[in-house]
Amino acid sequence: MNNKNKTILVTGCAGFIGSNFVPYFLEKYSNYNLVNLDLLTYAGDLENLKECENNPRYKFIKGDICNRELVEFIFSEYDIQGVIHFAAESHVDNSIKNPGVFVQTNVNGTFTLIDVAYKYWMNKPFSYKEKYNNCRFHHISTDEVYGTLSLDPHDLFTEKTPYAPNSPYSASKASSDMIVRSYQETYGLNTVITNCSNNYGPKQHDEKLIPTIIRNALKGNPIPIYGDGKNIRDWLYVLDHCKGIDLVYHNGKNGETYNIGGRNERTNLQIVDRICEILDKEVPLGTGNLFPANQKAEDKSSVPNIKSYKELITFVEDRAGHDRRYAIDASKLENELGWKADENFDSGIVKTIEWYFKKYGINKW
Repeated sequence: MNNKNKTILVTGCAGFIGSNFVPYFLEKYSNYNLVNLDLLTYAGDLENLKECENNPRYKFIKGDICNRELVEFIFSEYDIQGVIHFAAESHVDNSIKNPGVFVQTNVNGTFTLIDVAYKYWMNKPFSYKEKYNNCRFHHISTDEVYGTLSLDPHDLFTEKTPYAPNSPYSASKASSDMIVRSYQETYGLNTVITNCSNNYGPKQHDEKLIPTIIRNALKGNPIPIYGDGKNIRDWLYVLDHCKGIDLVYHNGKNGETYNIGGRNERTNLQIVDRICEILDKEVPLGTGNLFPANQKAEDKSSVPNIKSYKELITFVEDRAGHDRRYAIDASKLENELGWKADENFDSGIVKTIEWYFKKYGINKW
């Protein structure tokens, strides 16, 4: 690693958002080293960071953010001068089945990281050690902490919206946000929080909605949609999120929260319809291009005798406590820091599907 550079600790960057952020950040800034601490749980995959593994300014460490001894070692060994904290358990369905691990990682893990940062960078409350004057802790969070919205399109989450988390996942993220806030208020630690809407794009884990739709469609399997499919989310292309994080980390005001949203509200039904329309055009059913090239011919199960992928849509029992609508007002980030999403949903979903074609070895018709 370059000893003249500042070294930032990034956490959980073998996961979806972090593995998009790391190559973006390394390419944009030559004056930073990045140390990535990730436990490589089921959602983390080092394949996502293949392009960075030989970069001399990047170091991967397998470990748990709850392991205080390890976190302290990393701070002292690499002289950490900034933290961008992505690591979290994030799948709502899993939080309903097993909430304990969400509290452990998202709450206790965040506490461990920020407490070590405080003690490494500061002498006492509101007194930074001279060398660490500009060190910042950036906490990545979610719009789910705000609860659910009415169907009124003017009803949007702002940074002033009261917290009302409804799932164990969102409750654990709200708790971690509060811990970060408390270290700013009580100790004077330089912190920023970003709350984002639903991300999509390359490298997303299979369990999430858009990868599930694409994968099942291409396999000719039923495409499961919760409830009536009318739940609304505000969709943010992952690289636009990364650019927002970059802006807030460098230019955000100490102690502030910034919402990052794509202004692309869609129902789950609109999402699945759009993806199926693109697939109908790019890899029409019956072309024989629907399965990875490395599968043996006899493994390629016959696609049902249907004309459109839309016929695979299957409604399943709704998720417990399923929030009806999320939508973010990103005006503060746009007006104060000049952020603007480069992708709308129609452009971003095409890029996303192209990435999955490559992943699955699919040749377009």
